[in-house]
Amino acid sequence: MKIVLVAAVALIDADGRVLLAQRPTGKVMAGLWEFPGGKVDAGETPEAALIRELHEELGIDTWSSCLAPLTFASHAYADFHLLMPLYACRKWQGVPQPREGQVLKWARKQELGQYPMPPADIPLLPILRDWL
Repeated sequence: MKIVLVAAVALIDADGRVLLAQRPTGKVMAGLWEFPGGKVDAGETPEAALIRELHEELGIDTWSSCLAPLTFASHAYADFHLLMPLYACRKWQGVPQPREGQVLKWARKQELGQYPMPPADIPLLPILRDWL
């Protein structure tokens, strides 16, 4: 089974809220909420992928030193196995804007479980809530 490496980030604002993005219509798992991020390209580190993806998807800039490894997901989907490190980030430049048709929502830690998420993301929630 093919292994797909995807990096994700919990952007945490000054009020302790976490940014979630809703997958747009036309994408696999459309309508589900996820942490921002994306596939890690060949020869790219997960941190570099997050920096690139955050700029492309949300129009914000951050740095490797601001990305703290938090936990990871390892989940078998029907046609691939997802390996997804989750980072926490509290410092970035700019205001997150939806650049790829996604809907954005700042969620408090007690609200995180109220958003339908891909199966790989769900086990990350208790770890993130405990960390917050």
